[in-house]
Amino acid sequence: MKFDVAIIGGGPAGYTAAEAAGKAGLTVVIFEKNSLGGVCLNEGCIPTKTLLYSAKTFDSACHASKYGISATDVSFDLSKIIARKTKVVRKLVLGVKAKLTAHHVQIVTGEASVVDKHTVKCGEEIYQCENLIICTGSVTAIPPIPGIQEVNYWTHRDALDNKELPASLIIIGGGVIGMEFASFFNSLGTEVTVVEMLDEILFGMDKELATALRAEYAKKGIKFLLSSKVKALSNEDGKIGVAYENENGAETIIAERVIVSTGRRPAGNNIGLENLALKRTERGNILVDEQMQTSVPGVYVCGDLTGFSLLAHTAVREAEVAVHAILGKQDSMSYRAIPGVVYTNPEIAGVGETEESLQAKGISYKSLKLPMAYSGRFVAENEGVNGICKVLVAEDETILGAHVLGNPASEIITLAGMAVEQRLTAEAWKKIVFPHPTVCEIFREAL
Repeated sequence: MKFDVAIIGGGPAGYTAAEAAGKAGLTVVIFEKNSLGGVCLNEGCIPTKTLLYSAKTFDSACHASKYGISATDVSFDLSKIIARKTKVVRKLVLGVKAKLTAHHVQIVTGEASVVDKHTVKCGEEIYQCENLIICTGSVTAIPPIPGIQEVNYWTHRDALDNKELPASLIIIGGGVIGMEFASFFNSLGTEVTVVEMLDEILFGMDKELATALRAEYAKKGIKFLLSSKVKALSNEDGKIGVAYENENGAETIIAERVIVSTGRRPAGNNIGLENLALKRTERGNILVDEQMQTSVPGVYVCGDLTGFSLLAHTAVREAEVAVHAILGKQDSMSYRAIPGVVYTNPEIAGVGETEESLQAKGISYKSLKLPMAYSGRFVAENEGVNGICKVLVAEDETILGAHVLGNPASEIITLAGMAVEQRLTAEAWKKIVFPHPTVCEIFREAL
């Protein structure tokens, strides 16, 4: 069997590439060893956001009196929350499959391996291709903590399927995944402690806003242990002990459950990449050009395997660029304006440069900062809640970055992303007419 394009991995990069190539009339085969949609759809982006929306709805009901609404005996059913999450995922997976089928993409379930640039093997079958796109995603990185193999810890996957609410929970890692689970379990009444090795949560996000978000969750009862290194895990009478060390010394805390959320690593093992002899970056990631092509002509890599940005929306755009290159369309990948979002309550989102990244690069800038209360719509919908909007502007008035703490940061950050990507000046952005009243007006107010 011979195809114009063979794609290994059915996550956001893979299924986007398959759909785009199939729609363009190319013959396409896609290999996925688990479920279409990859980690993002099956055990990441979508299921966590589904759970977080249930938690947010519960939060809103519990505080409905702030808005003149009486809601008594508010409760939740965790098993039904999990069941709804499963239903949402199943529906979207079927949607992905339907799209690929509509564009005549051949879907092969199984573990594929690369024989050479024109040959892929899956099971006993051999598939020939003119172009190869590798989109194998990433896997949970489990650190070698002493005792970790002796305790029943959770990864994000275990937490997503759990139907019994723990009374206490320790989350190792204060990154995006860790904070989203901290938000979810805190909303449902679990006693949550976050242990983070760095001096602040959400590394890579605007530090001032990350600090403000941590303060909000500290008010809600979450305990944060920053600059704390986990030294060992242990079983403690049916619970789990986490021994950590910081400037105050060493201590052990105990909880019913522990989530290990210390990041992810690209998944490129056991797929035959060594048969391609691809050039690598200094950090060991696969080297690609602006069209996502590797050092081997006709072989493209998209998504987490490049190491640029382990985010689904980045992978989607990379896949589009790769297919355009195959089709001979002029296009190139830009990482200037990749949005980052944490779906806590309140949300935090940012795009472009942060103050920390600008300072590290020695770039002069000015920070335009406003409370979210300058947006009438935000005040109307967020009783008693604070927020921050920050826009970073270069000396020539070009928009360098923007960061928002407050709902719905995830929905408005793209406006700032467009300004960053298009290198708009503050004056040019201000000329855009923003609908009133909307939360996104906060950007215009900040300018």
